[in-house]
Amino acid sequence: MSVPCPGKPVRGSKSGVPIMALFDILGKNWAMGIIWNLQEGSSTFRELQKRCESISPTILNTRIKELREVDIVERTNDGYQLTTRGKELMELLRPFGEWSRTWSKEVFNYSKPLDN
Repeated sequence: MSVPCPGKPVRGSKSGVPIMALFDILGKNWAMGIIWNLQEGSSTFRELQKRCESISPTILNTRIKELREVDIVERTNDGYQLTTRGKELMELLRPFGEWSRTWSKEVFNYSKPLDN
């Protein structure tokens, strides 16, 4: 499996600077949805598929493999969960959620309560 890797060309960067490699990984279909749904704790494949609603088993399996390869998700006896690095990533993403709520209200007049 080939995941975006720093130092190699990725979407948006011919040089593959680390931040662009990360954005390429996170920008893949359902990657953020999986990470978001694992922030509350571990989940089996079937539970995670239900949480992600419309995700196909093939896409879920592919994304889990990719996220495991880059040390964001790990397999445990209880299913899949965020690694320490994945939890750190979620903590860094929380301010983006706060920023996006303000942005959506001010730019789009959108004020529906969001999960995070």
